[in-house]
Amino acid sequence: MPTRRKFLASAAGAAALPLMARPAFAQAYPDRAIRMIVAGSPGGPTDVMGRLLAQRVQTVLGRSIVIDARGGGGGTVAAKAVATADPDGYTLLFCNTSVMATIPALSKKPEYDPVKDFAPVAKVSQSEQLLVVHPDVPVKSLKELVAYAKANPGKLNCGATGFGGLPHMSAEYFKVQAGVDFAIVNYKGGGDTLSAVLGHQVDMTFETTTVVLPHIREGKMQGLAISSEARHPQAPEIPTFAEAGVPGYTVLSFNGVVVPAKTPTAIVEKLSAAIMGVLRTPEMQADVKRLGGVLDIGTPQDFSAFIGRESKRWRDVVEKGRIEMQ
Repeated sequence: MPTRRKFLASAAGAAALPLMARPAFAQAYPDRAIRMIVAGSPGGPTDVMGRLLAQRVQTVLGRSIVIDARGGGGGTVAAKAVATADPDGYTLLFCNTSVMATIPALSKKPEYDPVKDFAPVAKVSQSEQLLVVHPDVPVKSLKELVAYAKANPGKLNCGATGFGGLPHMSAEYFKVQAGVDFAIVNYKGGGDTLSAVLGHQVDMTFETTTVVLPHIREGKMQGLAISSEARHPQAPEIPTFAEAGVPGYTVLSFNGVVVPAKTPTAIVEKLSAAIMGVLRTPEMQADVKRLGGVLDIGTPQDFSAFIGRESKRWRDVVEKGRIEMQ
């Protein structure tokens, strides 16, 4: 009996060790610098937003957050690096719609699974896409554009930034929802695409409101419809796609933070609390608004459900649009 009691006491003590260690482990994190890999080129909108967030979160956590911007493969190089990193909370991915939804949906053999390979931490912001056309295109509204495209199949062309990126997929989705056909011309960067529209090398493009609004105000572009559910406060004269005649068409560009799958829950929760606290500050809210985004603060579970919905939505677009996968 004494031997049995000693064994049971020893076993109980060993079993309790992991439970006792968890709070200490969470409290100790982070004890060194954190690396945030950004799925975007240096100086691009994803990189800028990621840096603004990191600057404030590192103050809360008490450790430096080092930015590593990787725009290769539309950001998939960054996503793959984080998917295969140690799940210890020291490698974060500042992600966007392209790497978490549209590009994987278009890949025959995705190098990572946006749902299974990551643990969502926090959604940071979202923004809409605005459909703009060159003033010489003979239309004044979305309904007229749809009618013109149907009467002239294949005549119009649309500039897009990168195969599988959100501007490209926004155009593909529009073709499906509106039942029209036009060519899509892919460019390396957003600046190239805008220049092509301004010079009328292409007829139209999809881009965020803050990027194209100055050109609309100057009469260099026409804004036909916005992809959000409500009109944009800075451009209330531009209708939503539903209002303009294409119901069911909504596209949101989002940014957020994820970590490798199997990262301890305590670490995910600590990171999430720090990020959500920063997002509630007036300074961060002003920065997000200045960059054309809208804050969408939620739990890791909320972000996980959102990523799942977006992944399914874009797979459905690829299937319905019969878009050739790469």
